[in-house]
Amino acid sequence: MSQPALSVENLRVSYATPRGRNLAVKGVSFDVQPGETFGLVGESGSGKTTTAMAVLRLLKPPARIEDGRVLLDGVDLLALSDEELRRVRWSKLSLIPQGAMNSLNPVMRVKDQIGDAILTHEGKQAQAQLRARIIELLGTVGLPARVYEMYPHELSGGMKQRVCIAMAIALRPKVIIADEPTSALDVVVQRMVAETLREVQTRLNAAMILIGHDMGLQAQIADRLAVMYAGRLVELGPVRAMFKNPLHPYTRQLIASIPSIKQTRREAGARRIWETQHAVSEEEIPLREIEPGHWAALPEAVVPSNAQMISQPVPVSLAGEV
Repeated sequence: MSQPALSVENLRVSYATPRGRNLAVKGVSFDVQPGETFGLVGESGSGKTTTAMAVLRLLKPPARIEDGRVLLDGVDLLALSDEELRRVRWSKLSLIPQGAMNSLNPVMRVKDQIGDAILTHEGKQAQAQLRARIIELLGTVGLPARVYEMYPHELSGGMKQRVCIAMAIALRPKVIIADEPTSALDVVVQRMVAETLREVQTRLNAAMILIGHDMGLQAQIADRLAVMYAGRLVELGPVRAMFKNPLHPYTRQLIASIPSIKQTRREAGARRIWETQHAVSEEEIPLREIEPGHWAALPEAVVPSNAQMISQPVPVSLAGEV
């Protein structure tokens, strides 16, 4: 396997609350390979977005990164100064935000918003050259040249999201973090944006971390999937293996939540009752490699009978302190 595009090792993040310290991310570790789409899923409050914002160092108090490393090109992003980090953002590591409506400046034209990111990192350029570059970026994400002169309020939700994608890829970063990029869109537009993400990533050969709770979208786009529950990774593996043979009860619940015309609510409910009886307790259970490349945080006593545990210890580059 090639050198990872991004490595997260033993990341721990807490929030200060009136009731004391609340540990939201509990020793999470994973690698993302060049050109890979790495899905990070879980319900609201599981810690997935906090993990991503910690990687980007965009967390604000009362959040605090307590421990861990985030390696990009062998450099720990958590150890960089603010100025060093500013040079890395957008050029090597970029973000596609969840809400394009709130992320774009309403009083700036699209050309100025994309242009700012380019000029800030690369310096002054000829206006004609910059214009051609921005229009090419818009075309890459499926937008017409006329969007160049438009304001965000003149665009549909899907078009705004594509502008955000264009901004994220403007400097050809090695790693893109997409934080629920289709959550505020209707189903038809979701598919269009998802296809745009896939095409752009393939063209750049960039690694992408796709955050969300839509298991259907993850099944279509992700190469590998990591499931978060209560601040920990509870399952990690190839997306096909995860859907064909989900090992952790929580993963099975997420997959069962996908609407199906073949399954009644009663059948799904019965399955969840059985899973609740086998739910993982609050104790920290390490990830174990139960199938090749397929890891799950399961006690030995509840490892599925059709799966043979092939590895007891877990390397820090995969699971860390979960």
